[in-house]
Amino acid sequence: MLSSLKSTSWLSASTLIRREYFVYYVFFLVLLFFTVTLHESAFFSLANFMNIIRQTTPITIMAIGLTFALAGGHIDLSIGSVVALSALVAAVLMQLVPMPVAVCGALLVGVVIGLINGLLIEWLKVSSLLITLGTMGVITGVSRQITNLESVPIIDSSFNFLFGSGSFGPISVLLIWTIVASLIGYVVLRKLRYGRHLLAVGGNESGARAMGINTVKIRIASLVIASTSAAIAGLLYAGRLHGARYTLGEADLLTVIAAVAIGGTSLFGGRASILGAVIGSWLMGLINNGLILSGFSTNEQMIARGLILIVAVAIGVKEQQK
Repeated sequence: MLSSLKSTSWLSASTLIRREYFVYYVFFLVLLFFTVTLHESAFFSLANFMNIIRQTTPITIMAIGLTFALAGGHIDLSIGSVVALSALVAAVLMQLVPMPVAVCGALLVGVVIGLINGLLIEWLKVSSLLITLGTMGVITGVSRQITNLESVPIIDSSFNFLFGSGSFGPISVLLIWTIVASLIGYVVLRKLRYGRHLLAVGGNESGARAMGINTVKIRIASLVIASTSAAIAGLLYAGRLHGARYTLGEADLLTVIAAVAIGGTSLFGGRASILGAVIGSWLMGLINNGLILSGFSTNEQMIARGLILIVAVAIGVKEQQK
């Protein structure tokens, strides 16, 4: 009886400290900390939480997409530059063609770049880190070139409403984008055969190949998903800001990787969590918001994000070594 109780107690403690729950504990502690320390401000209010959602939704969408790339054992460093290029393409096309066509053009940018990344990685057998670092430079240069470093305004009210500025009462359309993207990401990763194959490829590529899984096709698709998600994030930035600029998304990469890593997705493939990525992105937004209300500068916020990424990566590496 005693041994049974000890076993039950040990299992309960083990369950409570499981890695995938880490982000929820940290989120609760950070929320509690800022609620207490900023009780004289409007931190703990619906308006402020909705403001955090508006600020973090592009990060959340990118985090969901990057989760797929990491689950398959790849990383995509070009997503920040895809944000700017897709937003600029949408803004420029909207001056020439109807809005739906411009949106399709921006999404096509993401699909094509993801496809190029995937084909280069699989064809050349080079690290995804190096290939996407190179494409990031190319895409950044193209974004600067096509508009000569000038911003492009968007005056289409329907686009601005749908992609960031609209709201239904107190509920921003960006919250709806977050919910829809999370549900789609969860279903694809957890309920569809593609998601199971992707996790199998990321966890044990040779084993997955022996099972008859087309590992190349699965991994290329994961990079297309990551890049297309970044293109959607670019549209959301453009809609919220009523315009596009080559600097959009250039500072988001660190935040996105930190959000995904702290959310429980392995940086080495084989394990991924869509809900963890969403909570991780909200955690980063919560920390940014709390630091701003506490009077910290942009530089100090960057230091905080860097430290969070280091902690998340350290935890991931330790787990990988077990």
